[in-house]
Amino acid sequence: MITLKEVKNKKDLKAFVKFPFTLYKDCEYWTPPIISQEMSTFNKNENPVFQDAEAQLFLAYKNNAIVGRIAAITNNLEIQDQNIKKMRFGWFDFIDDLEVSKILLDKVAEIGKSKNLEYTEGPVGFSNLDKVGVMTEGFESTAPMVTWYNHAYYVKHYEAAGYEIEKSYSESRFPFENVKPEFFKKAQELIKRRYQLKALKFTKTSEVMPYVDKMFDLFNASYASLSSFVAINDIQKAYFKKKFISFVNPEYIKFVVDKNDELVGFAIVMPAFTAALKKMNGKLFPFGFRHILNAKKNSKDVIFYLIGIHPDYQNKGVHAVIFNEYYETFKEKGIQTCFRTPELEDNHAIHQIWKHFDPVVYKRRKTYKKLL
Repeated sequence: MITLKEVKNKKDLKAFVKFPFTLYKDCEYWTPPIISQEMSTFNKNENPVFQDAEAQLFLAYKNNAIVGRIAAITNNLEIQDQNIKKMRFGWFDFIDDLEVSKILLDKVAEIGKSKNLEYTEGPVGFSNLDKVGVMTEGFESTAPMVTWYNHAYYVKHYEAAGYEIEKSYSESRFPFENVKPEFFKKAQELIKRRYQLKALKFTKTSEVMPYVDKMFDLFNASYASLSSFVAINDIQKAYFKKKFISFVNPEYIKFVVDKNDELVGFAIVMPAFTAALKKMNGKLFPFGFRHILNAKKNSKDVIFYLIGIHPDYQNKGVHAVIFNEYYETFKEKGIQTCFRTPELEDNHAIHQIWKHFDPVVYKRRKTYKKLL
């Protein structure tokens, strides 16, 4: 018999966060999250997303053992401001038992109906900066820290529950040696002169901070046209600034500004922390920070986390300026492989940006939808 328990205290939350450590203990491709960060994600006193969102967490038990989990999420900005009547769900993990996945999905549907919502979609997080999608291809490659990994059997559980594909994403990679400077070297000089642009270089995190709010404003502007985009508000900016920027080498943050010092383009690249996270096994203390700092300094793989161009400058070659900056940085650091985070397969503009690097898709993922 399967029973559900709603997470109501810190002990249950820790069990919720740590369940994947049991489910994937024998999987070499799964990357452990940082437990303390996962805990803070669901802490209403720490994560400002809860000013505009709600989450109910559930654990499924069988024979007194945890066999599944799910987060039922409503984003009120999405529901009220955009009139998108969506019940979100994420952090959805389970053993290969259809009864387990069904009872968890049924609970999400029950909550969605009680709120008069029209459909459920997942796996997704609270916002567009959270992890997204269930893997459908690429199970024999390690997941970076900014994505979810899942067993191959997950897909059949969505299908058995009557869910249909809503969005499709792809992840790609390319060796740094594929980056040929002739594709952007001359072009970026012309573009800088034509539009009176300049690239900013950083060596300290403190130098980046004055531009971070503008970066999130540009993120909102450049991604607004994508499906299901929910803007980042001022309080969330401060939270993400604290949560993410310290993990990023300042030299891996590239900004392009106009003659008035207004931001027109940005990109954030992160070192690949996968090996460090595996050594940490979820724990920052006592030695986790040492592994993170080592990866930050010495990792030869990088992940393109975000890139955004102001709508007024899209299709004007600003990305060439950004790529030129990264080329010089990566060459100096001996970078070997570049990875890209999940991108909507219908986001043709972003795919055009990367075409000269001959990227290879190595993972695909989907979100699934069901009408209530």
